[in-house]
Amino acid sequence: MQVLCDTWVVKVPVQLLHLEDSEDDHLLVLAQLHRGGFAVQAQRVETAEQFESALATHWDLVLSDYHLPGFTGVQALRMLQQAIAAGRAVVPFIIVSGQIGEDTAVEAMRSGASDYLLKNNLSRLAQAVSKALTAATIQRAKWAADEALEASRAQLSALTRHLQTSVEAERQAIAREIHDDVGGSLTALHFELDSIRRHNHDPALQPRLVSALAILSHAIGASQRIMQNLRPAILDQGLVAALQWLTRGFEKRTGIACELRCQPAEGELPDLPTHVLPTQVPLVAYRCVQEALTNVQKHANASRVVVDLSLSAGVLSLEVSDDGRGISPADLAKAQSFGVRGLKERALTVGGWVELSSSHGVGESAEDGSGGSGGPRRNSGTSLILSVPLDAAAMAASEWAEEP
Repeated sequence: MQVLCDTWVVKVPVQLLHLEDSEDDHLLVLAQLHRGGFAVQAQRVETAEQFESALATHWDLVLSDYHLPGFTGVQALRMLQQAIAAGRAVVPFIIVSGQIGEDTAVEAMRSGASDYLLKNNLSRLAQAVSKALTAATIQRAKWAADEALEASRAQLSALTRHLQTSVEAERQAIAREIHDDVGGSLTALHFELDSIRRHNHDPALQPRLVSALAILSHAIGASQRIMQNLRPAILDQGLVAALQWLTRGFEKRTGIACELRCQPAEGELPDLPTHVLPTQVPLVAYRCVQEALTNVQKHANASRVVVDLSLSAGVLSLEVSDDGRGISPADLAKAQSFGVRGLKERALTVGGWVELSSSHGVGESAEDGSGGSGGPRRNSGTSLILSVPLDAAAMAASEWAEEP
C-alpha cells in the first residue's frame, strides 16, 4: 500500500499502537512495516493498564501479541471494542504472536480481529496491515454513506410534512374563497333569478328561467362538493361523523354498498372528536379512506366495501376492505402508481403506517404493525389498513408546531 511517484516512494503514514512485551519483537515489526511501505509512528505498551490509557488517543492500527502479562490478546481486543464503540470508530486489530493455536486464532477472528500472524513469518505483515486498513476505510465510507442516507431521509420526511401542511392550508384557503365568493355569488344569483321567475308572467321566459335556476342549483351543489373535497368541514363534527358522511356519499354516488363499523360501537366513541385527537390525525384518516374509496370505484370492480374504525391500546386503526378483483404485482409496480405511496408518506407524518394486502397474494407494509378488524371477504379483494399510535401522533404534531 504505497504510492509510486517517478523517482521516489511516498510511504503511507500509520499511527500504530503495539501491545508487545518484547522490545526486540517490536523493532522487528517496525522494520517489516517500513520495508512494506509504511511510515509508522508507534507506541509500545505491555500491560492492560498502559493499553487502556493509550486507547484515549486516536490510532489507525493495533498490533497485539497474544500472551501478555496478566491478560490475552482477545481480552485486549474487547477493551478496544468497548473504547471505540461510543465513537463508532474503526480500528483494525491484528494479533502477531509467537505461538497461537488454531482454536485461539478462530476465537480471535470471531471476536472481531482483522487477522493473525506468527512472529516467525512476518513476511505477510505488510499485506495484512494493508488489507486491514483498506477494510477499515471501506467501513468508514459505508458508515458515512449510511449517515448521509439517513440525513437525506430525514430531510425528505421533513419536506413531506411541510408539503402536506402547505397543501392542506392551500386547500382550506381555496375552499374558503369558494364558499365566501363563488358560493355566495351563486346563491345570491339564484335568489335574484327565482325572484324574476316569480314576478315575470311571460310564458316564453318561464322555461328559460326554470332552466337557468336548475343550472345554478347544479353549480351551487358542485361548489359545495368541491369545498368538501378540498377541506371537509364535516371533520369539525368528529372523525366518526366525517366517515359516516363520506361512506354514505360514496354509496349513493357509486351504488356500491359501503358499511362503516366502529369498535367500540359508534355511541361508545366519545373520545374521537377531531379536537381531542392529535393534530392532523383525523385529516390523515379521512384522506386515507377517501383515497381507498376512490381506488375501489376506479379499479376494484367491487360490490361491497367495509370501513372498520377502532381505537385500542392507544392505537387508532382504520381498515378499508372490499370484495373486488384485488391488486396484482403489476399494479403495485406501476411507475405512476402514487396513491398508496402517498398514503404511506401521509401516515408517516403522524407516526403511523399503512399496510396493503390483496387476494392476489400481494402483501405490502410500510412498517410492522397490527391490522384492523376484518373486512367483507377475507379471501378476496383488497384490504388497506392505517395504524396510528396516538402517542407518536402527538409527538409528530409537536414537531410540526416547532417547524418554522
